[in-house]
Amino acid sequence: MASASLHLDWRDSNKIDLLHNGEEFFPALCAAIAAATRVVHLETYIFNLDKTGLLVLDHLRQACERGIKVRVVIDGFGSQPHAREIAQRLLAMGAQYRIYRPEPTGLRTVKFDLRRLRRLHRKVTVVDDALAFVGGINILDDYVNVPTDGKGLRPRFDFGVRMQGPIVTDVARAQRALWLRMAWRRRDDWAAFYRRLRDWGKWRRARQKHHVPTFNPGQRAALLLRDNIRFRQTIEDVYVATIARATDDILIANAYFFPGRRLRKALHNAAQRGVRVRLLLQGRSEYLMQYRACRYMYCKMLGDGIEIHEYMASYLHAKVAVIDEWAMVGSSNLDPFSLLLAREANVFVHDASFANELKAALEAELRNDAHQVTDADLKQRSVFGRWIDAFAYFMLRAGVGLTGKSSEY
Repeated sequence: MASASLHLDWRDSNKIDLLHNGEEFFPALCAAIAAATRVVHLETYIFNLDKTGLLVLDHLRQACERGIKVRVVIDGFGSQPHAREIAQRLLAMGAQYRIYRPEPTGLRTVKFDLRRLRRLHRKVTVVDDALAFVGGINILDDYVNVPTDGKGLRPRFDFGVRMQGPIVTDVARAQRALWLRMAWRRRDDWAAFYRRLRDWGKWRRARQKHHVPTFNPGQRAALLLRDNIRFRQTIEDVYVATIARATDDILIANAYFFPGRRLRKALHNAAQRGVRVRLLLQGRSEYLMQYRACRYMYCKMLGDGIEIHEYMASYLHAKVAVIDEWAMVGSSNLDPFSLLLAREANVFVHDASFANELKAALEAELRNDAHQVTDADLKQRSVFGRWIDAFAYFMLRAGVGLTGKSSEY
């Protein structure tokens, strides 16, 4: 069994629905909030006050008006442009909120601090401890600031999952752990912290009475977290172990692809033993440094027998993979930011039907909206363009060195 040596907390008898882009994700999320009866707990990296963000806020406000406990955690950097206004709106509606590592102000903004790079990058929502959403989709309208290919605006390409069953308990536990950790760090809020601690026993007794549904036939899945305490390399370890055991097909779609040595070696070895390895990567640059650094690796990867396809219709924001009958959906890119610094959450699913559904969605994009990179394409690049790619690659490597993990990249 892939990843058996990693001792993952597998949960059976789940119901997991794949949600493609915000067009499927946000209606499902808002419907779940509208049906909440006890609590809504939402975490996100980016919370934008666009049409979609305001829609989500309106559903949270209505939940508060019904007496639902609403908790929201946003990242201080990812949501920086709107963090203060979002906090005011949440406070006014009666919701509880936290800002993960708020960005410094004044002269402190010019001081370099590696801790500022440790962000809350996961996107997780739990409703009534019975329904969970995990994926790569921020609270951000699909069509904001996306490029056009001349055929009209196309949405960001991304995925999330909606889950019911025993795995929801793991997702809710992870959220509570972060919420309590952030509350402990608020030294100006001791009274409220002790009130929450006092009420925790009541909540726990109520939680024990809550029935977790199971589904038969159901799907087997594990929640994968990445943080800087207990789960430093869990997501990377699962990728490496699963790729190492692949026998047929590996298909990875990743927005920011700059893997470390272990992942690159695992992909190389898989291709060498005859496994078909395909990568769907950004064809339109959203962040130039990461995009260029990734392109620098193309020549080596093509030489290894790895297929590279660039998504051209819009921005690719997905962080998903299908490896034989295994599937991965979540927030973690295969780059130093996600694998070394950020808090991430992925769902690892062992279910052939789910894997085939995700694979079919990816292959449709490969056929219709992607360009396969060839050796001829690489030879046509200008010398100046190659220098830019090399510069970006080595600058990103230098940045990784600041984390103390340069030997892994």
